[in-house]
Amino acid sequence: MSQTFVGIVAGLASAVLFGLSAPAAKLLSANAEPLVAAALLYFGAGAAMTVLCAIARSSSREAALRRADLPLLLGVTVAGAVVAPVLLLLGLRRVSAVTGALVLNLEGPLTVALAVAWWGEALAARSVAGAAALGLAPGPAHGSVLGVLAIAGACLAWAIDNNLTQRLSLRDPRAVVQAKGLLGGSIALGLARALGSPLPSVPTIAAGLLIGALSYGVSAACAVHAIRRIGVARQAALFATAPFVGVVTGVVALGEPMGLRELGAGLAMIAGLWLLLGERHSHRHEHEPTTHDHGHVHDEHHRHVHGPDDLPGEPHAHVHVHEMLVHEHVHVPDLHHRHH
Repeated sequence: MSQTFVGIVAGLASAVLFGLSAPAAKLLSANAEPLVAAALLYFGAGAAMTVLCAIARSSSREAALRRADLPLLLGVTVAGAVVAPVLLLLGLRRVSAVTGALVLNLEGPLTVALAVAWWGEALAARSVAGAAALGLAPGPAHGSVLGVLAIAGACLAWAIDNNLTQRLSLRDPRAVVQAKGLLGGSIALGLARALGSPLPSVPTIAAGLLIGALSYGVSAACAVHAIRRIGVARQAALFATAPFVGVVTGVVALGEPMGLRELGAGLAMIAGLWLLLGERHSHRHEHEPTTHDHGHVHDEHHRHVHGPDDLPGEPHAHVHVHEMLVHEHVHVPDLHHRHH
């Protein structure tokens, strides 16, 4: 359960950091073309993770990216680092920061729907109720219909990104976000220059890189950690708190209005967190034999011998074999419990 707690904390941290980005991205979108702004956000994310990878290289206990991961990496990059941020920034030009934050509520339900349909993740009635409460929009949305549709499209692209990232959650989260950020930033900037989009001022570039480092870099790395430990559906439900963070930030930083409906929705989100985090899911289940590589400690699911080249100490990462195991205990759909 300590791993589950780590996943919950990582999921909430990811939501808070991303929630702060909606008002900040709205200000960025006013000073930079959408493709250029998207490139800045993801270059910032990639640069932040490059620094963290360099600092942690000597003590890394995570599995590295493989050449076989390239198709998945391209999928998450195109969906999450090019299509989604461009649609978001286009939408934010046509609606207020608060409205944009509200429409971002769609990412959670869309991610959960894909996780249940795509991966067969199980959600108990208590968790469904919690996810629904977390997905409540804090008040009515006002603005351009095209702006709302653009942000909704961004939510769908990020939902696809989240579910593809499920397959990459065995790998080092920093390396995943580093590759996604640098590759996505390069694609977006290349398209922007091909279309003749001008570069913004130096202060705008610096602001975009900073927003990207925190709200797209550190946030995304936390999200990968959460997906690994609690599954993509529960991570998405926790991430649904991000829009409310964006609403509060928009009110404080931009002076946009906030009424009783927004406050009521905030209380509903707190109730949703209580319902979601209080779930206890337990049944007899079977672990199929498998061989894979990821960061781990020696617990009930990791009882294996080591080779002479395996790293000492824990946690560590190396290729290891899981024998068939049948047992019953409280669990969430982490990387070892993705069963029907």
